[in-house]
Amino acid sequence: MTDRKSTDAAAAEPELHIFEPDPNDPARKRMNPLLKLVLELGPLIVFFFANSRGAWIAEQVPFLADIGGPIFVGTACFMIATALALSVSWMLTRTLPIMPLLSGVIVLVFGALTLWLQDEIFIKVKPTIINTMFGVILLGGLLFKKSFLGYVFDSAFRLDAEGWRILTMRWGLYFLLMAVVNEFIWRNFSTDFWIAFKVWGNMPLSIIFTIMQLPLMQRHALPVEEDAAKG
Repeated sequence: MTDRKSTDAAAAEPELHIFEPDPNDPARKRMNPLLKLVLELGPLIVFFFANSRGAWIAEQVPFLADIGGPIFVGTACFMIATALALSVSWMLTRTLPIMPLLSGVIVLVFGALTLWLQDEIFIKVKPTIINTMFGVILLGGLLFKKSFLGYVFDSAFRLDAEGWRILTMRWGLYFLLMAVVNEFIWRNFSTDFWIAFKVWGNMPLSIIFTIMQLPLMQRHALPVEEDAAKG
């Protein structure tokens, strides 16, 4: 009798997910799309601001003056903002978003190398590595019939399996293209131009690319009643 009660109690307790569940899992907590966008893009905005106002920030926070020039101050702020964004996401959903987590780990590792070795190349190649990794993960996941893009956009879009498959393939190719673009930019232009493009070039291009996918998403959107039934 005691064993049965223990089993029932254990079954009644919600399962703890460290990483976010599958996109259509009923246990998945959905975050406000705008808040999710802020948490994912916020650290990048902080990086741009801190780099452009690095000298002023160093004056306000004296210990940052020992880090180095503006890009190093920006890198330190980028790392802090990334850690804070992941912490806020955990507090709100009690799970860690997979794609931002992978990106965050690379930011922290390459950011630390940038500050330690005082070499800005490490932070410049980070987007190349992240975009290549995302492209390989998305396209590689399709080989195992897994559309990992659903983990990123499920709060904003609800698509059928075929829609996620096609969208995942397109975004995988887009990430690989952006890896090539980043390599071209940082190797051929100034640091300030690279940072400006990272914020004001990458984001508009991503928005334009997303808008171009709207016809596909409309064709494969889940009906409202099916969406509600699965939620």
